[in-house]
Amino acid sequence: MLSLRRIYRISTTLLTTYYAYMLEYRAELVLWALSGSLPFILMGVWQKAAASGSFGLTAIDFTRYFLASFLIRQLTVVWVIWDFEREINEGKLSFRLLQPLDPGWHHVGTHVSERFARIPFVALLIAFFFVLYPSSFWVPNFVSVLLFLLAAGCAFALQFLIQYTLAMFAFWTEKATALQDMWFIVHLFLSGAIAPVSVFPKGVQAVLTYLPFPYIINFPASILVGLPVNLAQGFSVILFWLVVFLGLNRYLWRKGIKQFSGMGA
Repeated sequence: MLSLRRIYRISTTLLTTYYAYMLEYRAELVLWALSGSLPFILMGVWQKAAASGSFGLTAIDFTRYFLASFLIRQLTVVWVIWDFEREINEGKLSFRLLQPLDPGWHHVGTHVSERFARIPFVALLIAFFFVLYPSSFWVPNFVSVLLFLLAAGCAFALQFLIQYTLAMFAFWTEKATALQDMWFIVHLFLSGAIAPVSVFPKGVQAVLTYLPFPYIINFPASILVGLPVNLAQGFSVILFWLVVFLGLNRYLWRKGIKQFSGMGA
């Protein structure tokens, strides 16, 4: 009971503190939300393609998919590698290590709080989208919404763990973000950000089934718009990669912290 109280007190303190911090930068939050508008650009391309090609999806299907893709990108955006790299290079991690709390939870608190601060702006953008494209309006059923929220939470956790694991290399190099840049290029093409995975060649789809990329965007987006997905397989693969990256993250953390020599450490 004492442990649960402590967890509750720490989590609420982190979330409320970082939420207040995020509200100080409301204008910047709008720019961050708008910076994720790539799905709307690609939507126009695939709408035209659907009119002249055979992809198994209609123009309305593509419109709804890329709207869902925009929403899931807003919910899963992560920047922990840039913050962690700066903490390492500037020696600020030393102060985090003096606290009786794993430094990673500060980053989790920042990201989760930012989601709540971002949601109102995202909701306004989605409402404006339906004004421009009224024919694409639909109301997902209750079960689909619940499954989407669960998949979105899992996708965020996976995205965060992947990037936080790459951030561990900041213990050995000053430019760990270069690894993120390379990862992002692969992620962009294989996650469903530029096209639904269902339009990929069958061989590519078969390989992607076992990789983490499509479960960050394509999987939750498909659930929301009602495209066919294998729920059991999807959540099982996500769980597998969560365990893999969590184990790798903790291993790199233990190795890296032993040779960390930041100021004040």
